[in-house]
Amino acid sequence: MIPLSILELGRVREGGSRRDALDEARALGQHAEALGYRRIWVAEHHNSSGVTTAATSLVISHIAAGTKTIRVGAGGIMLPNHAPYVIAEQFGTLETLYPGRIDLGLGRAPGTDQLTLRALRRDPSNADNFPQDVLELQAFLAPAGLNQRIEAVPGSGSEVPLWILGSSLFGAQLAAELGLPYGFASHFAPQALDQALAIYRERFKASEQAASPYALVGVNVIAAETDDEARVLATSQQMSFADIFRGQRRLMQPPIADIDTYWTPAERAQAGQMLSFSIIGSKETVRRRLQQTIERTQADELMIVSDIYDHQKRLRSFEIIADAAR
Repeated sequence: MIPLSILELGRVREGGSRRDALDEARALGQHAEALGYRRIWVAEHHNSSGVTTAATSLVISHIAAGTKTIRVGAGGIMLPNHAPYVIAEQFGTLETLYPGRIDLGLGRAPGTDQLTLRALRRDPSNADNFPQDVLELQAFLAPAGLNQRIEAVPGSGSEVPLWILGSSLFGAQLAAELGLPYGFASHFAPQALDQALAIYRERFKASEQAASPYALVGVNVIAAETDDEARVLATSQQMSFADIFRGQRRLMQPPIADIDTYWTPAERAQAGQMLSFSIIGSKETVRRRLQQTIERTQADELMIVSDIYDHQKRLRSFEIIADAAR
């Protein structure tokens, strides 16, 4: 089985606190390390009451400080929100503190709404400069030149590995052109997955970081002792998606027995499209569907999202997934 990794959003549960969410993310990193997961990444999201990973580099440090061997990184930093120089300083600091364990995934979406983008003091047109910003960041993370007047300290010479993340053909093309590993966000936007992977592999140009294409694919997996239990646990994530369509901002809700009592047929259709790259079930179901996913995508690595309300059941889900993958 190919390597498995984890994408963490630091979700705040109804009845829990923001500190609980951050500490549970750290506990998940420790659990994942013991189970043999390759990496745990956190995603930059802003102005979301139920997500605690906005200060992404700080959350990475919190998880990395509680672990020893698992790679920890950003999945991803939304680069148009930041000066590349500042990100080089932040991730150079992380690499200095936790050498050989830091990843830096980069996306060009804002990770928020237009009103919050203004609060971030960012221009929406910054996304047009994404390719140039990636190259600038890469240069700041490279060894400093003799006459280089602006140096990221720490950062220069750290050569933190960069990834291009996305859910469209643009990211696939850029990752191929720059010779960088590529992560596709099929856990919430799977529509262009097959075409994006094909373009990435066909157009890939070898680079100093990567001699050949390396594709990471996101997939939702909710695992439990039985298929029926997993289907109930999955309703927390399904309600979250229905709330997005309604413009509601709620904390993560406890699961319910029948999701069709919560969402409308239209919401079910919308969520079904966004969550179509999902596996829900027992160990045997998960094993079979993981194998089908790998056969379809030929992915080099899977990044698992297991969005479950109960922290202990979430830890158990990752145990079942790891066992199924063996």
